[in-house]
Amino acid sequence: MTLTPPFRADHVGSLLRPPAVAAARKARAEGADNAAELRAAEDEAIRDVIRMQEDIGFKAVTDGEIRRSFWHYDFMGMLTGFDMEERDPEQGAQFAGVKLRPVFPTIKGKLDFPDDHPMLEHFRFVAGNTGVVPKISIPGPSCCHFRTAKADIHPVEYQDAEVLFADLAATYAKAVAKFYEAGCRYLQMDDIFFAYLCDPKHRAAKAAEGQDPDWLIEQYAKMMHDAIKDRPADMVIGMHMCRGNFRSTHAAEGAYDLAADAVFNKTGVDIFFMEYDTERAGGLEPLRLLAKGKQRVLPGFITTKTGEMESIDDLRRKFDEAAKYADLDQLGIAPQCGFASTEEGNAVAFDDQRRKLELVIRTAEAIWGGV
Repeated sequence: MTLTPPFRADHVGSLLRPPAVAAARKARAEGADNAAELRAAEDEAIRDVIRMQEDIGFKAVTDGEIRRSFWHYDFMGMLTGFDMEERDPEQGAQFAGVKLRPVFPTIKGKLDFPDDHPMLEHFRFVAGNTGVVPKISIPGPSCCHFRTAKADIHPVEYQDAEVLFADLAATYAKAVAKFYEAGCRYLQMDDIFFAYLCDPKHRAAKAAEGQDPDWLIEQYAKMMHDAIKDRPADMVIGMHMCRGNFRSTHAAEGAYDLAADAVFNKTGVDIFFMEYDTERAGGLEPLRLLAKGKQRVLPGFITTKTGEMESIDDLRRKFDEAAKYADLDQLGIAPQCGFASTEEGNAVAFDDQRRKLELVIRTAEAIWGGV
């Protein structure tokens, strides 16, 4: 069986944090001098989730993002020029019925990807503990702009958005090269804000800030393209899109139509993980814009927000519908998002998480005869 992505069965990356890690992290936040204990708990948990993914049948595995607090802010805060500031809890980003913890990205200097970015070592740990393909998921370049308020962009030159976008693209191009040097051949850059920019309320918010949302979609696609265009031929790039994931809640809704052409045809990405578990994502018609060829879409018909299990018969019907718009050979299956985009995790049990991942494998075997 090939061990070269793309695979028919995959998942976005984050997994529920086990109690030992949660307890060690809580103790550290409360002032305990337990860095060694926390690292040991994380190492053990990551080895366990790697074995779980391999045992279930995945051919690409992640560390579950177990060393992170957030799917995005940890990576961003480790970039040169970025800081994460904690502020008034009432200022946290609004999700459905709950606010995100009040952590705010702040650009204080010229952006760069440091040679010792900690997530390079995170990747190496996975690579050293698996017999299949190691994968790491990081936030895409659009996240560094979309989630940073204009008032929190301090360098004068970055008041020109196109200058900021060019430096972000260069920073990420260096990240791509450094991950490749570390042995990474399957890198996922989650660029969920393409989907946010299909939501009327988020579009209106950006317009109120003086930013044309359609222009942003084009600029975000260009940033991704410029970041990955010089990658070696044997490096595969994935990209995940969703509408927010914090403790099983969401922050946006709206079909992909407004962004689909830019996403599929202007980014240069190889594999697209697309949330499709509820009506919030709209219809499958945007898949018609996927070019014929080697690109692959993994529609997220399996939700990570609840433990309710989908049936293979229902999933087959959804793929029959998807195949009206894209070649079935260019499709695969993954859950709609991660299980723990932040360390709090979604409102699902560990058994639910495993059963959902097993369903991904069974669905791929039922539809394509393998993973």
